Amino acid sequence: MRVKRIATHLPATTVAVSGLARTEDLDEQAAATLDRLGVHEVRDAGTATEVDLAHAAAVTACADAGVDPAGLDAVILVQGRAPQYLLSSEAARLQHAVGADRAFTVGVGDLGCVSSSAALTVARGLFAAHPGWRSALVAMGVRTAAPARYRAPMTVLGDGGQAAVLTPDDGPWRLVDQDLRVNGGYADLFRIRYRETGAPGWREECTDLPGYSFRLAVESRAQLTGMTRELLARNGCGPGDVAWLMQNLSAGAIAFWQRALGVELLGVCAANLRRYGHLGPADVLLNLDHAAPLLRAGDRVLVLNSSPVAAWSCALFEYVPDRTPERTPR
Repeated sequence: MRVKRIATHLPATTVAVSGLARTEDLDEQAAATLDRLGVHEVRDAGTATEVDLAHAAAVTACADAGVDPAGLDAVILVQGRAPQYLLSSEAARLQHAVGADRAFTVGVGDLGCVSSSAALTVARGLFAAHPGWRSALVAMGVRTAAPARYRAPMTVLGDGGQAAVLTPDDGPWRLVDQDLRVNGGYADLFRIRYRETGAPGWREECTDLPGYSFRLAVESRAQLTGMTRELLARNGCGPGDVAWLMQNLSAGAIAFWQRALGVELLGVCAANLRRYGHLGPADVLLNLDHAAPLLRAGDRVLVLNSSPVAAWSCALFEYVPDRTPERTPR
């Protein structure tokens, strides 16, 4: 399977992280942690819903790929954490909005940031099961579920939309291999008690800060080092044969993973962290898209993704640039 186009929709309104300590009433210790995260600003989607953001990105991705949405074989929505309505179908709403009326449509979620990796696995399986299918759309909208943007103690949350057009054999990114694992013992590590209060009173809470800071960190290091070693070995690669990318959480997280893995992450990770903060499941494809100018045909990229639910994924891509038209300015 190949990724033909990736489009990221970034709202025009920016929020300076330097002001969050005051607006979110952080204490001195939290404010000091915020300052060290390496995030300068994030985007604010205002009243736009997650489906609105996903739709904006989907329109651009289809236009850039030269794909008529009416001809899409599948639409996969990476579901957010707080749907606009209960009982309704946001995947169906997106399908209707983009005009993909004949497309198989499904939502993939509940794994946090790793849900985008799961969506690629689902798309790959659908292409294998339906040899005649020619295109699929994976799309997501990302916005804060609770009013606060600072997710203590790990990151600052930004807003945006993202979409990727996938095909069986056409596009500059070939998905060579992917692995995904979950440990449900951390399922409630981060949560919002939404039944007890209305949305303005929602607050993200970490139910076990030592568990996040120490036990999960140790397990994540073991999981991702083991997964990457196995994936590289079965594809005949070593750590020095690939470029490395992962999600955008904090400057400290980037330094931690570079030490733990003994590698250097491409600079787009830190650059996108500064400009956009953490965009949840959209981080890894944003970084992959922005890495293209740094690569040559045939280069391979290992993309790592994780979520505190907890889930982990690693994906090996090969860069095989094509000659499709230039993308629409974003």
